[in-house]
Amino acid sequence: MIKTTLWIGLVVIVLLSPFLGAVDLSIEDIVHLKGLSAQIFYELRLPRVFFTFFAGAVLALSGLLFQTLFRNPLMTPYTLGISSGATLGAGVAIKLGLNSLFFGIGAVTLFGFLGALLTIFLLLYLAQFLKGSQQSSLLLLGIALSLFYSAALMLIFYLGNTIQNDMLIRFTMGSLSIIGWQSPLVLGSVAFFLTLALYAYRFELQLLAVSQESAKLKGVESQKVTLILLLISSFAIGILVSISGPIGFVGLIVPHIVAKLYPLTVERRIFKTALFGGFFLVVCDTISRTLPSQSELPIGIITALIGGPFFIYLIITNKR
Repeated sequence: MIKTTLWIGLVVIVLLSPFLGAVDLSIEDIVHLKGLSAQIFYELRLPRVFFTFFAGAVLALSGLLFQTLFRNPLMTPYTLGISSGATLGAGVAIKLGLNSLFFGIGAVTLFGFLGALLTIFLLLYLAQFLKGSQQSSLLLLGIALSLFYSAALMLIFYLGNTIQNDMLIRFTMGSLSIIGWQSPLVLGSVAFFLTLALYAYRFELQLLAVSQESAKLKGVESQKVTLILLLISSFAIGILVSISGPIGFVGLIVPHIVAKLYPLTVERRIFKTALFGGFFLVVCDTISRTLPSQSELPIGIITALIGGPFFIYLIITNKR
């Protein structure tokens, strides 16, 4: 009963979300595709809801993937520094003023992906020197990389001009404000590809969730599978961060909530995690848009206010 009520509540909020905001919309104008209300609804709010849903799905699936591969409930692209690497890469592109396209890909998007990819390879390389306490030490390495990337980003702030710094500040706070359907279509394709990849490797993930030794005994090439999935995830996170900026804690919170609601195997939680992640971020975005304030509250603040205490709770319970 509780699960059904929760899902119904999330769906209702998602359906109402495009109609909520600073400007009241006319239902008649929306239905007849005319006036300012129709323009706001179909070009701003509806694309934003779809983009937010796909962003939540990408973050939640990436969190599920990292927690499964490294068998640690605190592992996410955010806590491991991958999001910070993508942010730094995008920040470098902004500082250099690279707005051109490389092979049809925007410079900010490309640099964001390269930053996430570089962090993945650094973590995999450094993990070779870890032994018994690999998971906890790898988490500390990710935190150290995040601090290093933050310092590098501060250097870019120091060297940048006013316009560049304003762009970087807005970017690092995270924003889901988009115009048109291009970004939702791109991120929707990325979310679909990530979901498909996790589903294709669902049995390997289930074995890797136990241990790499168990996976190897079953004939799984654990290193190859891990590398492929991490590369796909870093690509998805790089694309997302380059468009919206860093959005933390969604990948940490959602997989644990879904695991509590559905204590099933990993392979049976993939689609539920994607759906719940999308709904969860849409709810957070709706809150940020409807709070009585002079301007829209950045989405990163909402997720951090929810995720910070949850992160502390996980650390305490994990120690126990």
